[in-house]
Amino acid sequence: MKRIIITGLMLVALTPAMAQETMDDGSMVVLPITAQQCNLPNAPPPIPEVPVKEDLLKAQKGVKGFQAAMEKYRECVSKEAKSNELSDGNRQAINNAHNYSVDMEERVAAMFNEAVRAYKANLAKD
Repeated sequence: MKRIIITGLMLVALTPAMAQETMDDGSMVVLPITAQQCNLPNAPPPIPEVPVKEDLLKAQKGVKGFQAAMEKYRECVSKEAKSNELSDGNRQAINNAHNYSVDMEERVAAMFNEAVRAYKANLAKD
């Protein structure tokens, strides 16, 4: 049992290292230290499957706050992109971080839109 746990912990620790990509210039795809310190916000809490108006208003506030925090995150990560000291791998990691944040924001917006549709469908039933 101990071997399984230790092996699992080793895999968890080594997976990020194995997932690193090497660029043509030999550099690794790694965010620069200053960009690693940027705060990637957590997604807002889930919205009930059949939301009421108060749920949507609360969710809307959460989504707007999340979007503002994501914009700050992207600005923070982008500051580093202007440096001439970056390797190709650093630049790729910055692009990956930016794209991931956009994808995350789109998923949150889609969940909110789905909740709005569920709310409207529930109103139509009544």
